[in-house]
Amino acid sequence: MQTAQSKSLTMLRWMMVASLALPVALFLIAAHVSYGTTSEEADREIRRSLDVVHEHALKVFETIDRSLSEIDEIVRDLSDTDIRTRGQALHARLRQLADSLPQMKSAWVFDANGRPLVNSMIYPAPDMTFADRDYFSAHVKDSIGTFIGAPLTPRSPYQGAAFFGISRRRQSDDGSFTGIIQASILPDYFEHFYARIGRAPGSYFALRRFDGLILARFPAAVQGGTASTPGDIPAGAADTEQLVTETSPVDGVERRVGYQRLSGYPIYVSTGLETATIRNRWLSTISRHLIFGVPATVLLIIFLALARRRTEHLYVEAARRLEAEDALKHSQRMEALGQLTGGVAHDFNNLLTVIRASADLLRRPNLPDERRQRYIDAISDTVARASKLTSQLLAFARRQALKPEVFDIGRSVATLRDMTRTLVGSRIEVVTSVPDEPCYVNADAGQFETALINMAVNARDAMAGQGLLNIAVAPVAELPTPVAPHDRPPLGYVAVAVRDTGVGIPPEQVGRIFEPFFTTKTIGQGTGLGLSQVFGFAKQSGGEIGVLSEPGRGATFTLYLPRIAGVSGQTHADPQPSVPIGGDGMSVLVVEDNIAVGRSATEALAELGYRTTLVDNANDALEELISGMTRFDVVFTDVVMPGMTGLEFAEEIRRLELNVPVVLASGYSHVLAQQGTHGFELLRKPYSIEELSRVLRRVVPVPLYRAPSVVHGSEVH
Repeated sequence: MQTAQSKSLTMLRWMMVASLALPVALFLIAAHVSYGTTSEEADREIRRSLDVVHEHALKVFETIDRSLSEIDEIVRDLSDTDIRTRGQALHARLRQLADSLPQMKSAWVFDANGRPLVNSMIYPAPDMTFADRDYFSAHVKDSIGTFIGAPLTPRSPYQGAAFFGISRRRQSDDGSFTGIIQASILPDYFEHFYARIGRAPGSYFALRRFDGLILARFPAAVQGGTASTPGDIPAGAADTEQLVTETSPVDGVERRVGYQRLSGYPIYVSTGLETATIRNRWLSTISRHLIFGVPATVLLIIFLALARRRTEHLYVEAARRLEAEDALKHSQRMEALGQLTGGVAHDFNNLLTVIRASADLLRRPNLPDERRQRYIDAISDTVARASKLTSQLLAFARRQALKPEVFDIGRSVATLRDMTRTLVGSRIEVVTSVPDEPCYVNADAGQFETALINMAVNARDAMAGQGLLNIAVAPVAELPTPVAPHDRPPLGYVAVAVRDTGVGIPPEQVGRIFEPFFTTKTIGQGTGLGLSQVFGFAKQSGGEIGVLSEPGRGATFTLYLPRIAGVSGQTHADPQPSVPIGGDGMSVLVVEDNIAVGRSATEALAELGYRTTLVDNANDALEELISGMTRFDVVFTDVVMPGMTGLEFAEEIRRLELNVPVVLASGYSHVLAQQGTHGFELLRKPYSIEELSRVLRRVVPVPLYRAPSVVHGSEVH
């Protein structure tokens, strides 16, 4: 007690230390997560802005392109002389075009020497050359399409804001150079647009050529002009959607920047946010965490201080409660174990009494054949009853090896209708209701029929042999108790409801009705294993069993099984008569670690004409098969054996491709109960010689090999 209290107090002291360390750790984690979230939100904001400026720039350049095409169409068939002759009219038309576009400062037509023929600003155009401008010189040697020039300042006598030129080559029919068409674009137009959309602190926008030359920028780095920084577009970022963190050589500010190319133009647009702005957003978010975190930490320390004072009292109370719970659980376990042990002992002692008495009577001399046969039949029937008892116990424990098959529950219930009426008696009216549509399940058909009969017998006893028994089959979507979505079968369930008009079940007994050997019947009227078999079968088949009852108004037991899609042509095989089938020299390798059981099996098979070899372990049996000295038609092996189990032995035969069919035998195996038979034939113990011979004949219709016969009592391998 004192050691436990000391540990608790020590733990609380560490918790008080942790009450400071944990908030700090949580704050650091929250800060890290918040920084990532803030950065992701900033990246999304940059990408949204990038889409806006890209769409805007693309429309502007497409508009300028159409304007240049319009000017080219106007002067295409005119010589320089014709253009000068019509100069005033062309000037007016170019002026109208430039005035309609806020981004365009002026429009020009130049001759082959760089002299203006006509423009939108002054008429007549002054006699001067612009051959040194990049928008002219770029077209002299070759046709390069649309050219976008560097930012320039107006040349006297022209005045106004800075501009950059967009130009096209003029050429004659033979391809010779005759001049250019040029539009002067205002960077201020872009910068004003960027200023309108860049209201967030730290916003950044730029329009650049492929060589990195800045055409327009916000915020402006130099008053009265635009800074040019060729080659500052980061490699790998310009042609992808990724964002980069860079420090601008123009103003030395670190920013998070994204780039996007204008399709069809040697232009990039870029947007970004200052990293200081992103950091300030993150710090603002973290400060809000602190507003809640500091008071929570203080409250946690106060709470732990109070908890430390109460620890000793709570420890004592918890220890007392734990002792009481352990005592109660132990009592319940002992009661259940005593009831189960007593029930099993009672029933098996009764069965053993019959077997012992019949065996003693068979030893009497000069016993008539009729009485000898009656005693033999009594032993056989008692063994069958003992087998049924163990099967019911395994069903409740969900440890029986089932043989699932696809069958229609409605058809099965209809088939059992007459048997049920005979079973419950003529004074009980049996009404069955099955749907028109088939309700297929994948379960053990024999166990289902046993479960249905057990429920019918239970209803008969509740009605004291007189009343109404209603058996209804219906598809349902859900179980009465909710299950996880991944555990719910796609087609729902099939519900088999057995409703009686008996005395009902008292509320205090509803929780115990599925316990083995629990019964309210008088001695000799029931074992208390019927409903436990139904319960175990339902659970092991993936279903459920529900009960609704009210004293004096009957009870309804509903068995739920998972519904599946039907298999065409699914039929039940007709039961075969219990007549042993001769061996015709079939060679059988019997593997059984219990020599008495093995000898009885080999001797019985030998009586039917089978040739047998008995081996007491799987390893030796495998050597017999691999050696090839003796060829066998079939292997009959027990499942539960020391070392290699029968199932592992069968899997090894399959892996080695020895082409020998295998029949398994088991009274109980948790491996079979959980994993199934892996496709091998299974014979449940205790089995009759008739059942064994029929299973062997089913897996090997015609013997393939002939091994030397084994004389009874020969040495076991």
